[in-house]
Amino acid sequence: MFSPRKRREALRVTYGDDDSSDFDSDHSPTLSLPANSNPETEETLSSPLPPPPVSLLHPPNSLGSLDYLQTGQPSRVRSFPHVEGNYALHVYIPVFIPSISKKEMGQFLKRVSSVVPNLHVVDIDVPLNTLCKEEHKLEQVALGREFQISLGRTVPIRVHQIDSIVTMLRQKLQFQKRYWIDFNKWEVFINDDRTRTFLSLEVVTEGLPEITKQIQAVNEVYKFHNLPEFYKDPRPHISLAWALGDVSGSLKKVVEQETKSSVFRGSLQSRICTSKVGGIECKIGNRTHIICKSPDQ
Repeated sequence: MFSPRKRREALRVTYGDDDSSDFDSDHSPTLSLPANSNPETEETLSSPLPPPPVSLLHPPNSLGSLDYLQTGQPSRVRSFPHVEGNYALHVYIPVFIPSISKKEMGQFLKRVSSVVPNLHVVDIDVPLNTLCKEEHKLEQVALGREFQISLGRTVPIRVHQIDSIVTMLRQKLQFQKRYWIDFNKWEVFINDDRTRTFLSLEVVTEGLPEITKQIQAVNEVYKFHNLPEFYKDPRPHISLAWALGDVSGSLKKVVEQETKSSVFRGSLQSRICTSKVGGIECKIGNRTHIICKSPDQ
């Protein structure tokens, strides 16, 4: 039998130090609240992939100094108090933006960033207007990473709950077919304590019924473990950029103006981008569990 000390060390190796297990919440929310909604409870940051290498942002004779990566960043805040032995749980659908959609999306981000200059790229904290200076960097860094559609709130759980939660999630979600999702709408969301505003893409048509069913399945697992369920009327989305504080009013106005301009230019399509769902993942602390992988059909 392991001593308590050795057992704690083994858990830290597997899930990371619980002092830093994804409790910081200054980027992408589990389910951001729409700017015209009343807050409930929650929020988090989760980053399944490491940030792109700094060399990608700073090749010779390119952007100049990258001091902003080390200094001047908004301070991070915890979404819930740290308790030793707790680990952050996040269940989500990994999403990648197809190359064919990146150019048009990049142009939209450029136009928004020119009016709202304090936006940062989600998870990386690079100022968006800096990346907008070079199109290929904007597409690679801001749009080339993994995004996540949350299927449940990000909540703290105890070590003894981990195996049970992962097992039940796999049981509930094991029979999942691949399906397409359309991101049809640019939307502005805020987190519960109104300390962060997010520029997001929302799913409002294709894929929404399937995601809703998966959220219901995750809710059943949460309820069994006495964890808070997801919002009653969830709005699945991915967040691309964030700003410090509640700037939802000004950001929403810019998004609406740009959307109308796209209609006038004839560049607005029924969908902004489309992605095929291939599975569901669950991150606990620093460890990612594969809940299901949908077969190719």
